[in-house]
Amino acid sequence: MLDENLIATLEQSLLQTRNAQNRLIARLRETEAEVEHLRLEIGALENSAAQTEKAIDSLLVTMRSGRRSMSIGKSMKIEDDNDTASRHANRTAGRIEPQPRSYGRDNSIAYINQNRGIPSISSNSVAVSNRFSDRTITQACTLLLREAGGPLHVNELYNLLVAGGMRFKGNNPTISVAVSLSRNSRFRKVDPGTFDLVIREARDQRFG
Repeated sequence: MLDENLIATLEQSLLQTRNAQNRLIARLRETEAEVEHLRLEIGALENSAAQTEKAIDSLLVTMRSGRRSMSIGKSMKIEDDNDTASRHANRTAGRIEPQPRSYGRDNSIAYINQNRGIPSISSNSVAVSNRFSDRTITQACTLLLREAGGPLHVNELYNLLVAGGMRFKGNNPTISVAVSLSRNSRFRKVDPGTFDLVIREARDQRFG
């Protein structure tokens, strides 16, 4: 009778130990998922900061170029004291037609970024179709990566998903895309924020 009570006590202790272990494993998985989410969010903020730095550098270059042009123009006016040369310069200047600069966005959907750095998120993306309105993120991204024939950045994927009619909730939709792809074994990360299909890698190794 004593042995049976002892066995029952030990079994109860074992059950409690296993339950505590399972709870800790579940907490560990949640913590790891949260860490990955924070890393992705940090990466997204880094991308945003890099884009802002590029914009600042571009504005500084434009301002310096404008100042140099003004300085050259003033020097030319000071040195040009000949009336005939001045009239000739005015006639020549009158025949020059300034070329307008276009800042419009191309409405076509491009898959590859052509080595222009981190792709930007389009602020005025609108749905041009409804092909992704009833699909999950991973299903739609699988189609997009197959069509692209190579890896895509999450910003590119987000722009294409929105153009395909997918709607997102929350303030960080690109992080949602990145988390969905990083948790699915169908995809692999090839660069920060950039994903490709695992099946394509296996196929390229087989036929390469």
